[in-house]
Amino acid sequence: MSGIVATFLAIGGFALLLLILSLISGSDLHFGHLHLGDVHLGHPHPGPLHLGHADLGGAQPAGPDLSLPVISGFLGAFGFAGAVAATLAGEHGLLAVAAGVLVGLLAAVPTAFLAGKLVHAAMNMATDATLSSADLVGAIGVVITAVPEGGYGEVRLAIAGQQIKFNARADEPLARGTHVFVIEVPSPTSVLVEPDPSVQ
Repeated sequence: MSGIVATFLAIGGFALLLLILSLISGSDLHFGHLHLGDVHLGHPHPGPLHLGHADLGGAQPAGPDLSLPVISGFLGAFGFAGAVAATLAGEHGLLAVAAGVLVGLLAAVPTAFLAGKLVHAAMNMATDATLSSADLVGAIGVVITAVPEGGYGEVRLAIAGQQIKFNARADEPLARGTHVFVIEVPSPTSVLVEPDPSVQ
């Protein structure tokens, strides 16, 4: 293996290391803001790497955010595609270097773009709201352990498509199998229920 191919493979290996680091740390790196005319590389802290912020008559449009997965995608595609191209070009000489750089860039740019899109989509993925106690009021369920007068039994409630078990109290004794609905939530693990009149 020539030094040219080894260099491209080292770049790809470094990209894999960056990707592992991003998965472990769970955060992006921030190296500063690049302004036209001035380069500021101070104030490192967790967050995205911002490039751009050109000062055009007072306006400072934000540049692209480069996360570790995006940088890793770019370097990985550049390194590994470059190694393949350099090998096919003979592994030695200027032709191998030129082929490796050209093919590496042709692979790296779309890979980085797609990695950025995937990271953006993952970060902005819509999720269901967290359930609160208020969401339990009106929930329908069934008694699975009889509810005695003045004591607790158990009910199974249908919450957000799932069956969840709660301790339950009622103003009257409820037999196992009674269909109920929630009228109050005194604690996160218990509910006050009444028989469901719609189910006889």
